[in-house]
Order: sequence, then structure tokens, then C-alpha cells
Amino acid sequence: MYKFFVKPLLFAMQPEKAHYFATKWLTIISKIPGGTWLMRTLYEVTNKKLERNLFGLTFKNPVGLAAGFDKDARWFNELANLGFGFIEIGTLTPKAQVGNPKPRLFRITEDEGLINRMGFNNLGAEDAIQRLKNRKTNIIIGGNIGKNTATANDDALEDYLFNFNTLHDYVDYFVVNVSCPNVKDLTKLQDTPFLLNLLGELKKINQTKSKPKPILLKIAPDLNNSQLDEIIEIVAQTKIDGIIATNTTTSREGLKTDKNRINEISNGGLSGQPLKKRSTEVIRYLATKSNKAFPIIGVGGIHSVEDAMEKLDAGADLVQIYTGFIYEGPGLIKAINKKIVNSL
Repeated sequence: MYKFFVKPLLFAMQPEKAHYFATKWLTIISKIPGGTWLMRTLYEVTNKKLERNLFGLTFKNPVGLAAGFDKDARWFNELANLGFGFIEIGTLTPKAQVGNPKPRLFRITEDEGLINRMGFNNLGAEDAIQRLKNRKTNIIIGGNIGKNTATANDDALEDYLFNFNTLHDYVDYFVVNVSCPNVKDLTKLQDTPFLLNLLGELKKINQTKSKPKPILLKIAPDLNNSQLDEIIEIVAQTKIDGIIATNTTTSREGLKTDKNRINEISNGGLSGQPLKKRSTEVIRYLATKSNKAFPIIGVGGIHSVEDAMEKLDAGADLVQIYTGFIYEGPGLIKAINKKIVNSL
């Protein structure tokens, strides 16, 4: 139904407008008597074989929704009915910000990809809490945190600490986002000295809490092997709980889309099928080189059951989808989970 009716309607709209149109209807359907039951019946796969126990949390299945779709924690209750095992909100910043000028989200359908330069548009961490307080689902919620665009890199630490303290009681795990290419100079925060300091400070705060929360680091696909070695060492030194591999890429290599169209779109992070190979390479490198010393959540270019299994076979413990969810619909979640059950 999604591919034949819903997707053509959504893809006829400007991408950002289509996003809000789709989430509006998801909310409406959830409020209709029987709507929640119908969605769960259509998309949910329940089986103990799907459960994954990582960093003190039990995931009902290994397929999650990546950060960026539900930035402000508006729709996690409704999205939980589509079969996800966990949902990551954000990226959230201390203060609300409008993000980059529109248009800032572009489809490149020939490549089954998206290019976005949203720029951490969100209403702020404290605003998200108002909805997180009213959780109607027991699905695991991750909090993806970043710095405000106006915050200088020298002061970035304070933004991350604010987010961590503010959201600590309301999310199940944290993701430190220093790898998004759509915030000026943010990727410079992937430098080892800053990461050691940042993650070390977060760990210190975490240990003062009555219920410490897992801390993961989200990394870029554009890191070379030497930089990935540094990431492995950072995890070992700071003893954080895992890595999310990977964020979007600045690369435009191998695209089928006309170069004039790509130049017209200009800057932004590329996600979807073009990212699939590189994200899998990063996962495999981290898993192999570290001898599976830490959990990895694999994300990037998962548009099919085979894509998801490839990530898991490469060393990912869990997977997340975003662009594949937009192109393939919620049936993709069910298909991946059914495959996992049948393969065990």
C-alpha cells in the first residue's frame, strides 16, 4: 500500500512538507479507535528471538529509527506502533533554533537518497521534555544531543553538558553527535582531545546519577582508517558504551543523479543508498579492529532486508533506518524483523 498509494502522494510534495504531512496523518490514525491496533497488526513482529540486550537495556527488536525524523520528540508514541525496537529523538540543542534556510531537504530519487542541510532545527531540549514526560509507550528512547550553531566550539562542552543533565531522566540512552556536516565547524569536534574531554566529563556526571544512562558516540562515514583507530582508542579510554556508525556523508562520489542537479542542491549531508557501502565498511573495520570490544549501531543506506543483514553480518548489534523508511515505508521494519527471526 505504501509504495503504490502513500509514497507517490508524499513524493509529489516538497520533502520537508511531506514529512509534516505524513506525521500529521500518523497522529490522526493513532487517535481513531482501532488505529493503533491496526498499525501494530500490520507492522509489528513479536518474538523473543528478536530481543537484544545491550549496555543494560533490553531492545524488543534490533531495528530502530535514526535521529532526525523525530527531532523534537513529537511523534515517538505514534512511531512506536510501526514495529520499531527503539526510537532516537533529536538532535536536540540547549536553545531552540530554526536551522538553515529553506529549502534544505532534497530527494535524489535516482540514487534513492536524500541530501539535507537542516542545521539542527529544533525547539530545544527543555521543550522536548514536556512531551517525554507523557510517554505512552515503553519503547526505548535515545536522546541525540548537539551544540547550538551560535555556540563557539570553545564553548561547545557546556552545551553538551546542559543537554545531558536536562534530558537525563527522560531518555534511555544518549548519543553524542559531533559528526553532522550541516552545522558549521561541528565535525572539528571529532578531534581526539575534545572528544576525550567531552566524553570524560559526561561519564563523570553520569556516575553521579542514581541511574546512569548509556553514552554512545555517532561518527562520520568520512573518517579514514587512522581516524577510526583513534575512535577505537577513545572508546577504550573513556569506556563509553558504544558507537553509532554512521552519520551522513559529504561525499558525492558514484551518484547517478545529474551533476548539475547535485551542484544546484549544493551543500548537505547525503544519506540513503549511496551511503550503504561506506557505512558497512566503517562498521566492519570497527568491529574487526577492536575485536568487537563495544556495541555498534549500524545506520546508512538500509533500504532492504539484505541491506540490514549486511550491516549485522559486518558487526552491527542493532540497526537504524531513516532514508530507507522514507523510500520503502514501515513494511521495511517488519520485513527485516521477520528475516531475523527466520534466520535464527
